[in-house]
Amino acid sequence: MTNREKVYTGLCILFSVLLVLGNLIYQKFVVLPILPFHTFELSVGAILYPLTFLLTDLIAEFYGKEKAGFCVRFAIAINIAVAVIISGMDMLPATSWSKIDDGTFHKMFGHYSVAFTGSMIACYLSQKVDISLYLWIRRLTRGKWLWLRNNGSTSVSLLIDTSVVISFLTLFGVLPADRLGLLILNSYSFKLFFMVCSTPLFYLCIYLIRFLIGQENDSSQKEEKEGKSEKRIESYP
Repeated sequence: MTNREKVYTGLCILFSVLLVLGNLIYQKFVVLPILPFHTFELSVGAILYPLTFLLTDLIAEFYGKEKAGFCVRFAIAINIAVAVIISGMDMLPATSWSKIDDGTFHKMFGHYSVAFTGSMIACYLSQKVDISLYLWIRRLTRGKWLWLRNNGSTSVSLLIDTSVVISFLTLFGVLPADRLGLLILNSYSFKLFFMVCSTPLFYLCIYLIRFLIGQENDSSQKEEKEGKSEKRIESYP
């Protein structure tokens, strides 16, 4: 397996892990007093979620739209498998000595299918927009201004994702309807803050991937030259 293939596989796995993790832990809401003038109230599942857009932007940058789209579809397939497994486990009766009884388990994971459905709809729509918008900005700027295509595409996509998933959970009674606007505002503002702060991380990842792929290309070119030299020596009378 080449470095290029290893990097792509690693990005897809990490994307899938973050997506599953976000759906599993979304029910806990926390207060994050990060800024002196504002306190964020959001789901713990949303804290690391903006990294999924960073990952698909990296894939789009180095591998193109088709492979970025495949990564999203692969992660959704993994989430479907997890949702089916959890739903099956929820139906099994707990023993009398189990530390987690049926009610507690259902309270934690019983709404997973609802969260999963809303999350997958939001993920598919927002990621599709993100990938297309990222590549469109790259063409428009002729490959310049890396920060613009990363932040520009992600800011629009995060708004779509946040609005869809929170509205969906509110519609099915998982979240209180009277806090719909506040939850969207808090979640989206945090994700924007996280996105801006992660811009140096995006540049670092770009550098590391270029280094790994470039190093591999240099090695391939060197082996190719050595192979041609050996052929010339063998063919010399």
